Amino acid sequence: MMLATLLIADMGWGHHMGDWGAGWWILMAALMVAFWALVIVGIVWLVRSLGDSTHGPRGATALQVLDHRLASGEITPEEYRERRATLDR
Repeated sequence: MMLATLLIADMGWGHHMGDWGAGWWILMAALMVAFWALVIVGIVWLVRSLGDSTHGPRGATALQVLDHRLASGEITPEEYRERRATLDR
């Protein structure tokens, strides 16, 4: 890839950037795209990892989520019994 970049880049731009010609432009554009792609991927990963985890661990069953909500104080024991009865049907 680097050889292809060098061959494409040497288009006679006066060689004011050494022997790279327009290669600097191509290299910097590619690095800029890679940088912003990494930034976006990092933000998406961060948002997903810090997302809504109040309903129990990922892949938990409905009963596990209900148990977790009771243990964390989100619902009262009466609500727990009602919802548990609904799930047991």
